[in-house]
Amino acid sequence: MVLTGSIEDENADPVVDGLRILIVDDSKLQRKILSASLMRLGYEVIEADGGERALELCRDMPPDLVLSDWMMPGMDGLEFCKRFREMPRESYGYFILLTSKNDKGAVAQGLDNGADDFLSKPVNGEELRARITAGERILKMQRQLSEQNRQITESLTEIQRLYDAVDNDLIEAKKLQQSLVRERFRDFGNAELALLLRPSGHVGGDLVGFFPVGKSRFGLFAIDVSGHGISSALITARLAGYLTSSTPEQNIALCETSGSALDIRPPHEVIAHLNRLVLTEMETEHYFTMVFADVDLDTGRMLSAQAGHPHPIIERKDGSLEMLGSGGLPVGLIEDAEFETIETQFAPGDRVIICSDGITECPDDKGGMLEDEGLLRLVRELRDMRGPDYLEAMVWRLAEFAGGEDFPDDISAALLEFK
Repeated sequence: MVLTGSIEDENADPVVDGLRILIVDDSKLQRKILSASLMRLGYEVIEADGGERALELCRDMPPDLVLSDWMMPGMDGLEFCKRFREMPRESYGYFILLTSKNDKGAVAQGLDNGADDFLSKPVNGEELRARITAGERILKMQRQLSEQNRQITESLTEIQRLYDAVDNDLIEAKKLQQSLVRERFRDFGNAELALLLRPSGHVGGDLVGFFPVGKSRFGLFAIDVSGHGISSALITARLAGYLTSSTPEQNIALCETSGSALDIRPPHEVIAHLNRLVLTEMETEHYFTMVFADVDLDTGRMLSAQAGHPHPIIERKDGSLEMLGSGGLPVGLIEDAEFETIETQFAPGDRVIICSDGITECPDDKGGMLEDEGLLRLVRELRDMRGPDYLEAMVWRLAEFAGGEDFPDDISAALLEFK
């Protein structure tokens, strides 16, 4: 191999710092000529007199760029290139074949075996420097991409770690929120109450519950906070504290009568009080809908107030259906909003179901919603079912309507049945 021209350039700095070049040639003289010239340009140079020795060097001290003669005894440059590409590497190695072959078939064969570039012999010094510089640019881009990929991988790992931490916290938060509904079913003797609470995610903005007042009377509430994420869940937790059964003295729905006995405030007053609390004490942009009821099991009388919540549905013993209430404003929107208490009388065999809008506004696969008519249809279809089975069957029918159980909103319901 003959080197023509000059590859010395005092102003030519390596594009990639510390670039290691492997020269493979069976001619010791030609290796020395190339090696001396490349070292003057600031490159680290290692030499091999054939393909086998070159592979050993590639394993021990992997080069960034390879200059290999094609025609060598034993393993030629083409076979060496193929074996070089099969070796595991952390970074890319740029391969230039030195050859006197100029036909297109030889070039294609070299590319197929992993060569990146070619230099015709006799080698021109200026062309060699230009080809090495081009290889340096590719290696630099590859290193930059590798570094960016490393940073992305580290970022994704950190994001995954944070996600897992948040996910674990949300799982615990879900357990705590579900514990707010202490009882999902209560048999009062002459009536039964079943509750359903199913967030669309880990936690949600729906809440259902009750608190007893004496042996035959209880307060019943269903709440749907706007949204269905963490902030909504925090609001439901605070509202649960306002309507707690564990510490009656903190329950804003209760008041003392003569003799220190507890009584339930009129439902419209309870909701109005919550409306004032939200607007004056709770720094939030959330609002919520609600149904609150005072149920007397001895008389079958229910006093209830509605604040923007879907209408409760009364199903009489004979199968007739009616929707209760006039709507009302949501809680937390308008100061001094007024609410109305409605009295309803129940007979044995009657029942009432209170659902959140996650049910009435559940979408089907065409974008339509269940709405009130669809809910009434579900109630008719479930006429023969009772208690928790009734609520579970409602979820199944809702999943059939939606085409899956991944509901976009929280789902909650309360079913009160008079035996």
